[in-house]
Formats: sequence, C-alpha cells, structure tokens
Amino acid sequence: MGRPVQARLSPEAIADAAVALIDSGHPFGLNAVARRLGVKPPSLYNHVDGIDGIVELVRGRLAAHYLVDVDEADEEVGWDEVVEAMLRAERRMYTEHPHVLPLIATSTVRDEGVIHAYDLKATQLVRAGFPESEVLVVVQLLDAFALGSGLDYAAPDAVWEPSGPTVTLGRLLDAGPRGRERNDQAFEIGLGMLMAGLRERLAAHTAHA
Repeated sequence: MGRPVQARLSPEAIADAAVALIDSGHPFGLNAVARRLGVKPPSLYNHVDGIDGIVELVRGRLAAHYLVDVDEADEEVGWDEVVEAMLRAERRMYTEHPHVLPLIATSTVRDEGVIHAYDLKATQLVRAGFPESEVLVVVQLLDAFALGSGLDYAAPDAVWEPSGPTVTLGRLLDAGPRGRERNDQAFEIGLGMLMAGLRERLAAHTAHA
C-alpha cells in the first residue's frame, strides 16, 4: 500500500493551520505548524521565510476576514465612519483570536491587504483635513486603542485586586461591571472619547486653515 497523500501546501493552508494552532493556546512555532499540517518543517520554506513569514500570513488571513473595505470614491462616507468601522472590526478580530495579538503586534506589517487598510485610514484622514505631519501619529493612536482593547478583553475578570483599604478604587470595583461587560463598556466609552477628540482636533485645524 502506498503512503497517504498529504494535502497540498499553500500559503492559505499554512495560515489556517497557524491560526488554529494559535487559537488552541498550544506553543506556537514553525515545527508546531508543520506537525499540525502533517509535513516536515523544511517543506514550509517553499512558501514562507520562517516563523516571521507565518505570522505575516496569519495577519493577512485574519485581516481578509475581518477588516472592512470602503469605496474610496464614495464621498458620502465620512472619515469618522470609516475609522470607527475599522476599529470595531479590529476589536472583533482581537476578541475572537486573543492569542494572536502578541504575535502580530510585535512584528513589521508587510501583508498587502493590511497595508491597504492602513493606507485607507491615512488617505481618509488626509482628505478630511488632518495635517499630513500628524496623520501617522493618529494612525498609531488608533492602533494602540484597538490593540489595548484586545489585551483588555484577554485580561482576567478581576483586573485589580487591592490587598488593603483604598480611598476610591475598591468602592468603584465593587460597584462596577466585570469581565466582558467591563470590556464592552471600556471600548464604547473609549471609542467615543477618541472620536470626539479627533473631531475636535480636526475642527481646530480647519478653523486655523
């Protein structure tokens, strides 16, 4: 009897196996991905340049599934609608795949689809009237908020646990929400504050133009 035929390797198959491995919480690495695919590690190098390449495939695969696309020619769609929709999509991606966040947050973005999403954000902000000297800062700020929300989602229900008396914190913790409810509340309030601050800054720039 001949040897069983292995599934044909492809970047998509590698990405899907890597996402499943990361979501499982098991140790992540090139050898582990190869084992999950039932192949020898060297065969992966026909498609990726090592573990960094696999992480980038994961980033692109998830982005293709979650990140929204916008018709850049549609002038009726406001910059703030685009930014908010993208932040909500990123947050959904991080909450559904919390273990992926530390991997993609610490590596350089190269995937074409993800670069396109960042380019879309930057283009919308420039067209809205934000100074080009500030746009990358705003993009980084949006990234930090989305990543922070993802990290907060993965946090334990009890984020703070005072061991002694407090002036205010203990009372707030006793009265406040916990777990997913706390994370949802923090995201919605934070998103509102962030967008209000950006609109206010844009209005100030426009007034002085």
